[in-house]
Amino acid sequence: MAETMFPPGDKEGPWEAGEAQRLKRYLGVCDVDTIARIFGRTSACVENHLESLDENQVERPWSQEELSDLKRLHGTRTNRDIARVFRRPVESVTAKAAELCLAKDKAFVRKIADRNATPTRMPRWSAAEIELLKELYAQNSNLDIAQNLQRSVKSVVSKAHSLGLRKDHSRLVEMGIKNVSLRYDRKDSEGAESMPSDMGN
Repeated sequence: MAETMFPPGDKEGPWEAGEAQRLKRYLGVCDVDTIARIFGRTSACVENHLESLDENQVERPWSQEELSDLKRLHGTRTNRDIARVFRRPVESVTAKAAELCLAKDKAFVRKIADRNATPTRMPRWSAAEIELLKELYAQNSNLDIAQNLQRSVKSVVSKAHSLGLRKDHSRLVEMGIKNVSLRYDRKDSEGAESMPSDMGN
């Protein structure tokens, strides 16, 4: 598709801020040659820029916006590509994803299986785990439940859905208040307009 939509490019030189921001949308989704065509650059230029992202990684506290983006991207990107997006060490991304009980999407794992990706297989739910899930689900966040059961948030949400479990009204109100608070905190500090992802609830 990119071959027909974008002619081969020959642009070299430093990447502009707008280009660097746009690149985040394609990292891990398109291969280097496709990204090169989209940006009108040579494949070598893209490779060099990606190498610079690997070399200029910084460990720092995670912002709320970054956590929201991490939850959105984690299921369908490799940790290395996510590290490039955030300019962080891969170990930082891996540790934060584990803390948030994030898991890769099964379809994504199958897609990259030819690159020696190993899926994280969750063990079958025991009767005791199911009973605990039923007990906790209505009033607790999905992240807290996932950490309690040592499972991913996706696993908790999927099993709760299959069991027909629902959050209590009071919990839904609490989640709504939290989301509104996060949204306006972000707007005040960064002018962001989009609602953050709330996978942890």
